[in-house]
Amino acid sequence: MLTLTDNAVDAIRDLLVTEDVPAEAGLRIAPKADEAGTLEVTLANTPQMGDQVVEKADVRVFVSEDAVPILDDKSLDAQPGSPGQPAFRLDRQG
Repeated sequence: MLTLTDNAVDAIRDLLVTEDVPAEAGLRIAPKADEAGTLEVTLANTPQMGDQVVEKADVRVFVSEDAVPILDDKSLDAQPGSPGQPAFRLDRQG
């Protein structure tokens, strides 16, 4: 299962605060429809049917059913960027 670093939690929290989204919103990771092998990260108000929900602290990440096998052994990390635009990256767990 995808894990979240503390940096990722902080970055997601910052994104959700700067956007006008409901409290149950989160970050959603899904394959990009028109680019094979590419994942897309978006803000979502709720998970879609079949999404795996990863929670840490007060943030949630919705992983699309198609992305679960790709992200199963990964950790989501973030580096600070411009306000509201962190740079996310995936690392292999342990």
